[in-house]
Amino acid sequence: MNREQIKEKMVSAMDLPKDVIQNASVITILGRNELCIENYRGIIEYTDTLIRVQTRAGQIRIQGKRLRIQYYTNDEMKVTGALSSLEFTEGRNPG
Repeated sequence: MNREQIKEKMVSAMDLPKDVIQNASVITILGRNELCIENYRGIIEYTDTLIRVQTRAGQIRIQGKRLRIQYYTNDEMKVTGALSSLEFTEGRNPG
């Protein structure tokens, strides 16, 4: 049994949220104009039509129009604008 499997069993046994134990990202989407990301690692790219965010598991790619990072802290950010797509990519910094 590897380390991730052990963590998974502990989370299940203790009935704790995965984001707490595994530091997984939590994404909350409110309608088509607001998105919050918790537990991210960094901002890779930021334009008014594309925002790429690095997480522990890979990248989150947000596309839309008039995108804006409303605020960000060390572990949370809020994106606003006309959201058109959200894409997940495993691994680190794919092109």
